[in-house]
Amino acid sequence: MNKKIAVLVSGGGTNLQALIDAQKNGIIKNGEISLVISNNKTAYALERARMNGIPSAVVIRKDCGSQEMFEQKIISLLREHEIDLIVLAGFMSILSADFTGAFERKIINVHPSLIPSFCGKGFYGLHVHEAALAYGVKVTGATVHFVNEIPDGGEIILQKAVEIKKDDTPETLQKRVMTEAEWKILPEAVSLFCEGKLNNRGE
Repeated sequence: MNKKIAVLVSGGGTNLQALIDAQKNGIIKNGEISLVISNNKTAYALERARMNGIPSAVVIRKDCGSQEMFEQKIISLLREHEIDLIVLAGFMSILSADFTGAFERKIINVHPSLIPSFCGKGFYGLHVHEAALAYGVKVTGATVHFVNEIPDGGEIILQKAVEIKKDDTPETLQKRVMTEAEWKILPEAVSLFCEGKLNNRGE
């Protein structure tokens, strides 16, 4: 029985596309993307879901009135679709400890740096790559980790390094980290989860 995966997105959905492609190519074993949830009704990720026949839903925080109601609506959708794994793929909304606690070791996130570098509050999107270049590090990369109540603070599942080139801009670095790291280790981590290989700590 395949594990059911929900992908939470806010924007273009390039990581969602990497997961869709990995599922089609048999890289994700024992899992299928069963739901896409976005907190942005104009997110191109919703179009990606539609083109691939994946059910989707939009939950806007300000329409819900509070963070608690926003999260309750997402939880209802996840339960309705009997979701086993939640993947945050460019989801630009911090989830509360109540939410992460309800799905302990069932939420994973991809972050565009080698945690613990350039992570935590305020480090998202291009900001991460701007910080890496400003600091002058020679190697960056991406990390897939379990999500807990601390932003980017959960247990690391996989990391992949990417070399920084001397003429890199935040934009060129972001693209390379995506193609060389994020799009490879995110599907791999999802497959490990669906195959039951992440059940025990430290495996």
